[in-house]
Order: sequence, then C-alpha cells, then structure tokens
Amino acid sequence: MREFGNFGPLIGAIDEGTSNVKFLIFAANTSEVLTYHQLTLKRFSPQQGWVEQDALEILSAVLECIEVTIDNLRKLDIDPADLVGIGLTNQRETTIVWNSLTGEPLYSAIVWLDVRTSKIVDDLIKSKSTQSIYAVTQSSGLPLSTYFSSVKLKWLLQNVTEIKDAVANGNCMAGTVDSWLIWNLTGGCRGGVHVTDVTNASRTQLMCLRNLQWDKGLLRFFDIPPEILPKIKSSSEVYGYISTGSLLGTPIAGCLGDQQAALVGQNCMNFGQVKCTYGTGCFLLYNTGQSILHSQNGLLTTVAYKLGPDTPAIYALEGSVAVAGDTLQWLQTSMGILNDVSDSEYLASQVADNEEGSICFVPAFNGLYSPHWRKDARGVMCGISSTTRNEHIIRAALEAVCQQTRAVAAAMASDCAPLRKLLADGGMSQNSALMQMQADTLGIPVIRPLMMESTALGAAIVAGRALRVWPPTTPSPPSDTFLPVISSEEREIRRKRWEEALKRCMGWTNEDREKDDEIDHTSTVIPPGLFFLGTALLVILADKLKI
Repeated sequence: MREFGNFGPLIGAIDEGTSNVKFLIFAANTSEVLTYHQLTLKRFSPQQGWVEQDALEILSAVLECIEVTIDNLRKLDIDPADLVGIGLTNQRETTIVWNSLTGEPLYSAIVWLDVRTSKIVDDLIKSKSTQSIYAVTQSSGLPLSTYFSSVKLKWLLQNVTEIKDAVANGNCMAGTVDSWLIWNLTGGCRGGVHVTDVTNASRTQLMCLRNLQWDKGLLRFFDIPPEILPKIKSSSEVYGYISTGSLLGTPIAGCLGDQQAALVGQNCMNFGQVKCTYGTGCFLLYNTGQSILHSQNGLLTTVAYKLGPDTPAIYALEGSVAVAGDTLQWLQTSMGILNDVSDSEYLASQVADNEEGSICFVPAFNGLYSPHWRKDARGVMCGISSTTRNEHIIRAALEAVCQQTRAVAAAMASDCAPLRKLLADGGMSQNSALMQMQADTLGIPVIRPLMMESTALGAAIVAGRALRVWPPTTPSPPSDTFLPVISSEEREIRRKRWEEALKRCMGWTNEDREKDDEIDHTSTVIPPGLFFLGTALLVILADKLKI
C-alpha cells in the first residue's frame, strides 16, 4: 500500500446544491475538512412558477471548485496525490436532458421547485384509473406531484423540439444532476459514463423500490423512453474516472442525493434515527432499515442508501418542506426587509413570539409539500397590525420553518414512533435562534453538529468506503444541543395559531378556482396516505394491471 502524507488518504466531495456548489477535501482517518472552495449558482424564472438553472454553469462551477481546492491543497503543502477518490452529492429531482453526440444541454435544468407541470399532474389524475395511480405510488413510494423528475421529463419530451429530435435520432440522454456531472467528469461525449445511484433514481418516480430498477409500468405511465435513462448503481462503488484537470484518473466512487448524504453524514445508520436538513427547503429523513414503509400521513418512501453493489438497500420515510431558507432569501431580495440573510438571527431575537405585532407567516410560494401535498396553496401572513415590524415578519418566517417541520415530525410519529431527538444540519441550521425555536416547537432536543458539512461528509464516507480507506464506523461529531424552554401549553397555543393560518393559504391559484366545478382542490395532488388506505383487493388489481 502506498505511503500517504501527515493526513493519510484524502477523499474529495462535490456538494452540488440548489444555491451553491462546493468541493471539499476530507482526511479519511479523522473526517476533518482540510480545505474547500464554494461558488454560488444562479436560478431564473422565465414564467410564474418556473424555476430553471443553466446546466453548463453547474458543470463549470464544479470544475472551478475542484481546481481551486486542489490549488489550496498545494498551498497547504499537502500532496494532491494523497486524494484517492471523490464522492458526489447533489440537489435531487432537478432534471437535465442533453445530446450525447455534442454534450450540449437541450434545455435548461428544470429545478425541483418548478411547478410548470401542474397541468400534467392534473391531467394524469383525471385520465388514469385509480388503480393505476395507486400502483404508481406503491411502486415508486411517491405521489403524483410537480416535485419529481417524472413529470418534468414528460414536459420536456412534450414541449422541446430539440429533445424530440434527439430521441428520434437516438442521441438523447436524460438524468438528474448527478448523472449530468458524472457523465461530463468521466469524458462526456468521449466515453462518459451514464449512471445514477439508487437514492437519486428513487426521486425520479420511475424506479421500483423493491428491485431498484427502472420500472416498465412507471415508464409507460409517464411515457418515458427507457433508452434515454442512466444505469442505476449502488451509492458506493467506482462509477468511472475523471478524464481531465488536476484530478485526471481519480475514481468517482460514491454518489448520494443531498438529503440521503446528510443522513449518512449525521451517522443516522440505524432504524429510527432522524435528521433534518435546513437549506433552500427543509427535509426530514427517518431511517426505516431494510423495510419499505408506506406512509399513511403524507410522507414519502425513498431509498436512504445502498453501501455497495452486493449490500441491501436501506430505506427511509421523508418529509419534504418546499420553502425554508428561500423564505429568508425572499425577504432579502424581493421585499428588502433583510439586508443579509445572516442578520435574521439577531433581528428575530429582538421580538418575542407573543408580543403585540406578532404574526403567522405561511410561505407556500408554490404550494405545500409534506404532509399536505397542496399545489393550490399560496403564501399568507395573518395577524398583521399597525404595530407589526420587520422583526416580527422575520421571526414569523423562522417559525414557519419550525412549524412545517413539526407537522412532518407529527406525521412520522403517527407512521412509526415519536421522535426523541432531532439531528439538524444544513446552512440554515447555523441560525441558533431557529434551532432554539425548533426545539421549543417540537418539545424535544435539537442537536446541531459543530462541523456543518454533513451533506458533503456523507458523500465522502460512501466514496471512502468503496475505496476501503474510510473507517468502518464514524463517531458522532461534537455538537450543540438546544433544549425546549417553553411549556407544553404555550407550544399548543403556537401550534393551533399556525394551523389557523395554514387553513387560510389553501385554494389560492386561479387554475384550481376555475376547475372547482370539475375537480376538488384536495385531489389535484393526491397525498400518499390516500393511496395507502386501499384494500387488499385493490392491491391485487393494481399488480395485475401493471399500470
């Protein structure tokens, strides 16, 4: 075995999120971050409810972060040759289609937040049988929603001429961001590897949770040609080798969707452990081990990780909150209430929750995800008075994150067991006022690691294990603990007030108002729980129909 420098073998991690890209280098023996570089990503909205990114900008940012970080290593007098492999973690559901001959994207990346597919979802619900829709959810673990890659890809195939032509000519490739990056990093149109891992594939709504393969019935349901999709691999194996730049020849050996990566990075490797990542959105994952559990309360069933081709898949229940950190970004860029998002902690602490001027803010900008699944919802502020100040609105924005998280935690308690503690990570978790409010709202301890890069750490862990340089167990990192300080009575008052505001945000979109005579709002996006109440006969029918 080769000799390494003072830090031993190193593992790199690409962390490609909705808002930024990072490349970090970890010492495998200690999980220490040695250096990193970060770049911000732009989002743009050509129409109301559309959210896009430039796929080439994403790739360029990744390549630049790698080169700058490797240069940082040299400046620290650390040999880049000690870096033995890299892992990748990425924003999920965001969908990219490109030409396999030229390597050029055929359209912008459609981001997970995008709701342009609302009509497609409605049309599927109206045109498909109940048994078929039930079978989609049972097979994929996901309800029909604008959230997932399936309907994004269907929209692209229907509406972009260049994509239709590429499919007809046999040179179309499609995938989530992980597939786009791995293909380009391993050679692109000169032999790039077209793969995805099971965690990202489980978010497309096209993979069967049981056999971890693209499902023929799901592909027929959404009219997706299977030949354009990547090959599904485990989360921890060598997919290919970097073909250019300072890391030429370095293996890409791990891949996880960002929320699953945070689960691994937080060391939630046992049944019943729960983490919550506070970022652009807010995502709770509950480790359910090798059991595929279908929620009765609006949660998603997803693959948590698969640590090698010959190891069993581990599953999770997930609650997804569409808008968390984006609320503060909106207060800064659209409303001018914040000069900088980082100011929110101090400003929110300047007012009390129960003082005059306090309000409730439901930031359902493009609908609600778990556990409500209401795409017709829109944001509301309730309780505004002449004494309401900017600080009250900022505090209400933080409370909105906490209350949405509480609703997901309550759903998890109903499906499995009450949460005893919550492990928190993500950029927004640096806000200590938010963490204290979350502990108060949940009534349980909230634990925040001092090393904030849990998502990147998860990607490094799975890559390091594939290359056999990462220790078999990772100790829990040092952390801060936030304990609840309010009474159960006060907690209940806040919950009821929030839920009154929540009722007022439903049914606001014009398209749904116009369809009141044809279809009930509550069925425009069907929550998982509705499907899971089917009888045994319905299950048998669905299996026989095979969609």
